[in-house]
Amino acid sequence: MAPPDEPPAAERASPPRNRPVLALVTAHWLSQLGLGLIVTAFVTWLVVVPVRLEHGEENPYIGLALFGVVPAVLLLGLVLTPLGLWRARARLRARVAASVDDRRLALRRLLVFVLVVGVFNLIVGTQVTARAVHHMETTEFCGSCHVMAPESAAFDPGAHAGLQCVDCHVGTGVEGWIDSKMQGTRQLLQVLTGRVARPIPSGIASGKMVPSSETCERCHWTERPAALKLQVHRAYAEDEANTPETTVLTLHVGGTHMGGIHGAHATPGVEIRFVATDPARQDVPLVEYHDTETGERRTYVREGVDPASFADAERVTMSCIDCHNRAAHAFQSPDRAVDLALTFGLVSSSLPFLKQQGLELLRRDWPSAEEAQRGIPAALADYYRAQHPDVLASRAGDVEEAGRVLAGLWARNVFPELGVTWGTYPDNRGHSEQSPGCFRCHAGDHETADGQVLTQDCFRCHAASAVGEEDPEILRQLGLSRPIEQMQRR
Repeated sequence: MAPPDEPPAAERASPPRNRPVLALVTAHWLSQLGLGLIVTAFVTWLVVVPVRLEHGEENPYIGLALFGVVPAVLLLGLVLTPLGLWRARARLRARVAASVDDRRLALRRLLVFVLVVGVFNLIVGTQVTARAVHHMETTEFCGSCHVMAPESAAFDPGAHAGLQCVDCHVGTGVEGWIDSKMQGTRQLLQVLTGRVARPIPSGIASGKMVPSSETCERCHWTERPAALKLQVHRAYAEDEANTPETTVLTLHVGGTHMGGIHGAHATPGVEIRFVATDPARQDVPLVEYHDTETGERRTYVREGVDPASFADAERVTMSCIDCHNRAAHAFQSPDRAVDLALTFGLVSSSLPFLKQQGLELLRRDWPSAEEAQRGIPAALADYYRAQHPDVLASRAGDVEEAGRVLAGLWARNVFPELGVTWGTYPDNRGHSEQSPGCFRCHAGDHETADGQVLTQDCFRCHAASAVGEEDPEILRQLGLSRPIEQMQRR
C-alpha cells in the first residue's frame, strides 16, 4: 500500500508540471519572433566566426556581418522577447495559473528565468554594442563600402594612414558622435537606394567637414613659433632619356614668431574670412583680413568684381582645412604620379621615352578598371615592340613591370564607375596643374579699394636653391645627391 501522501500511479506517470517557460515564450507572437531571431543570430554567428578567422582580413564584409548585422538581429530578438511577454501579461497569468500546482515554486523559477535572461541581455548587449561601435570606427569598416574605394585608396599611402577615420571625421563629445552616426545612416540609405552622388562630394563641398579645431588642432601645434622645411621636387622630361629636373625649395612654413605661411594665416589674433562661389571653395572672389590686436581691417576683391554683389554672401572663416583640404586623401596628377614612380625606382628611368608614354597611357580614357589593368601594360609593350624592338627584346621584364606600375597608378587615382578621374578632387596645398591652390587668393588680382594687392611674391613662401636643374650642386652640399641616385632605378 502506497504512503498516504504519495500521488496515484496515473498522476505520477503524467508529464511533470511547474514548468511555465513554454507558456512564456508562446504567449505572444512578438516573443516567438524574438526567440526565433535570437536562435537565428546564434546559428549565424557560429557559421560566420570560422569564416572570419580564415578570411576576415581579406573580406571586410565578413566583419560587417559579424559585428553589424548579426548583433543587430540578436539585439532585436532580445528586445522583442520581453516586449512580447509584457504585451501578453494577462494571458501569461492565466496560463501560469493553469499549468502549475505549486505557485511559489513556479514564481521562483520564473524569477530565476527573468534574472538569467536579464543578465544575459546585459552582457551580450554591452559587449555587442562595444564591439560594434569599435568595428564601425575602423578604416576597414569605412572602406568596405564600394563607393568609398577612391578615398580608401588615397588614404593608405598618406601621412595619416596610421589614424582611424573617426579621428578626423567625428567631432568632439556626444553631439559629434551622434551627428556622425546620423550622417553615416543617411549615406547608407543613399547607397542602398542608388541615390549616392558620383563622384561623392568632398567633406568641404558637402558641408559635412568637421571643424579643424576639433580634429587637426588636437594633434598639430597651431602656435608653433617657427619652422622651415626643405623640399626636393624631382621631375622628368618627356624625352628619350627621361632627363631628371630637380627643384630644391626652402619652404617658409613659419609660425607665430617667424611669419611665413602659417604666421600670415594662423597667428592668434589674425582672422581671415572669404567668400567662395562654389561648394568646394575653389573660386574665391573676396577676402577679408582682420587683426584683432591692432584693429586693422582690409578687404581684397578680385579685379572686375563688384564687392556690393557679395554684401550678403556667407563669409567662411579660414582654417586648416582650407589649404590642407586633402591632408589624408590626396590624389595625384598623372605627371606627379609618373615622376614619383621614376624617383623611387618603381620603374626604370633608362627605358626610353617612359615618361612620355606613361603620361599618354594614364591620360587615355579607359572605360573601366579591368580594361585599364589589361590595356596599359599591353599598350606599353606594343609601343616598345614597334618603336624600340631591341629594348623589348633585351629588357622585357622591365617593360612588363613598368606596365604593371602604370596600371597601378591609374587604379589608385581613377574610378570611372564612381565618376572619379584625374583632378576630380583638387589639392589646395601649393599650386599645380590640377588645382590653383594658393592662387585662389594669391593670383595677384585681388586688391583693396586703395590699391593694396594681395601678394603673389614667391619668396614670401619659399626660397629656391635650384629650379629644374639636372644635377644641382645644392644636393651634393646637403649630402642628398647619392641617396637620390641610389633610390632611382637605372
